[in-house]
Parts: sequence; C-alpha cells; structure tokens
Amino acid sequence: MVRRPFLHVVLAVGALLTVGTNSSEAADQPQQLKSTCEKGAAAACTTLGLLHMKGEGVKQDDSRAVALFRKACDGGDVSGCSNLGVMYAEGIGIQQDDMQAAAFSQKACDGGSMKGCYNLGVMYAEGTGGQQDDVQAVDFYRQACEGGNAKGCYNLGVMYAEGTGVQQDDVQAATFSRKACDGGSMKGCYNLGVLYAEGTGVQQDDVEAANFYRKACDGGNARGCYNIGVLYTEGTGVQLDNFQAADFYRKACDGGSVRGCSNLGMMYAQGTGIKQDDIRAANFYRKACDAGDAKGCINLGMVYQVGRGIKQDDAEALKYYGKACDLREPKGCSHYAKLKTGRR
Repeated sequence: MVRRPFLHVVLAVGALLTVGTNSSEAADQPQQLKSTCEKGAAAACTTLGLLHMKGEGVKQDDSRAVALFRKACDGGDVSGCSNLGVMYAEGIGIQQDDMQAAAFSQKACDGGSMKGCYNLGVMYAEGTGGQQDDVQAVDFYRQACEGGNAKGCYNLGVMYAEGTGVQQDDVQAATFSRKACDGGSMKGCYNLGVLYAEGTGVQQDDVEAANFYRKACDGGNARGCYNIGVLYTEGTGVQLDNFQAADFYRKACDGGSVRGCSNLGMMYAQGTGIKQDDIRAANFYRKACDAGDAKGCINLGMVYQVGRGIKQDDAEALKYYGKACDLREPKGCSHYAKLKTGRR
C-alpha cells in the first residue's frame, strides 16, 4: 500500500467564537425561567436566551435571545455578557458590530467568564473590534487557559508552536497542548500526538503519539483517526494491524478526512484488512477527489483508465488526472500527459 504521510503541521489558531450553554433540564421549564428572569435572576435570563436561540421549549427567536442576554449581562451574569458579545460578533439577532462584540467580551472576561477571555483573544488575534495584537491575544488565551478553558490552552499552544505573539517554545507548546487535551480539546490531543510523533517539545515516543491520536479520534477528531490508521498500517507505536487501520480510515473518512477516504479506497482495492471490492474502492476515491484530495483523483483516474470495477473510459481518466494536476500534484500532470499523448 502506498505510504501516506502524517499531518505534521500544527493546526492553525481556531477562530470561531462560540456561545456556551448551561442548561440541562431548562428546556422543560421555560415558563419558570421566564418568571425567574423577570424577578431579576440574571442567570435565568441567560438560560432562557439560550433556549430561544435553539428553539427548545420556546419559539426560536434570535432577537429575543439578544434581549435576554443583554438583561442578564446588565444584571451581572457574565455568561450573558459573553453570549451577547458572540451575537454581536456573528450578527445573530442583531446588527453585526465588532466593537460591541469586543466590549461585551471584555466585560465578560473582567467578570470572570473564561469564554469571554477566550473570545477576546480570538478578536485580538484577528484584529476584529480593535487593533490586531498577537501579544494581547496570547495574554487573553493564557487567562482563559488558567481559568480552565481548553480552547484557550489549545490556541496558546499553537501560538507557542508558531512563535506568534510569544517567543517560539516547543516545550511550552507541548505543555499547553496537554492542558488543552486534558480539558477536553480533541485538537489539543491531536497536536500532542503530532509533537510526540516528531519528538518536538517532548521526547519522541510513537506509543504516546498513538495514544493521543486514539484519544483525539475517540473524541471525534478525524485527523486523529487518520493518523492512528497510518500507525496501524505501518506498525509504528502499535502492532501492525490492517483490520484496525481500515476501521480508523473509515472513521476518518466519515469525519471528513479526505486522506482517510483515499486510504480506505486503497484498502478496498487491494483487499488489505478488508474484503476486496473494486466498486467501493472507486466510490471512496471519488469521495476523496470530490473533496479536493489529489491522490484520490489520481487513483480514480487509474481506475477509469484500466476499467477496474468501473467501465473503462479514457476521457474520465483524463478528467481526474487533470483535476489532480490542477491540485498541484505532479503525478497527476504526468499521468494526464502520458494518456493524452499515448505514451507509456
């Protein structure tokens, strides 16, 4: 089987702001929440606002959610301030306004909301709502991380890995990736696996790399599934097991990893770790190619060229070789030129 490289690049800083939830059985008691909110219980206003956002037990109404978050924030509930900042940042239920988003995120952070601190870090990193400032972003990510926000730890680890807003330090990158992973960030677990695989900031250890890729995969991280699949294919850090490899490639593919789809197609084509099936191989190559994986396009082109599991069609083969070439894969260009000119 063709060897597939690991994804060695540490992930970029996550930029999506998120509205947090704090309701459990709240959807079953909107009337009680409304009454409590009207009596001045700020936290109840926040919870009711979340229900209106999601349309759980009440009519979905983003504008109403904004009003409730504002009331909660005015009443001293920092989660309401944080959520109101998100609404302004995303333009949900209110006109988009980065300055207001930053102001309410700052208010939330000052009041002890680690989500507010995290969101403020994202805004400084992007330069939204104020001047772009990586040093300030680092400070707010650190504050969020120290307060138990795993996303803050994750982004701080990335900043140390890249030397952005702080002196580059692989040991610190590993430290904060570990904190992120321990706090439930699967991207943090994935990054820690990469660092162990490379021996960057930690002692090189393929077994530990496999453990963290597995943890990331179990938490829904498709890249973790792909990388643990590669380890099983190679017998690196784990005992070589093509059945396990195929299972993890399937999980990776289902989670959106185009390389996982491409590798699963190859295993079907070769009958490695799975029952040989040319039709399924072609389907997974197509899925990978359609999502932008050049190797999947090349493999699909080869299937059309030889007519394996699918009707032979040089025109289709050229189409997929050409797509691989457009994706800057030299082999795609080479296969295209050879088929077009009749060379072997």
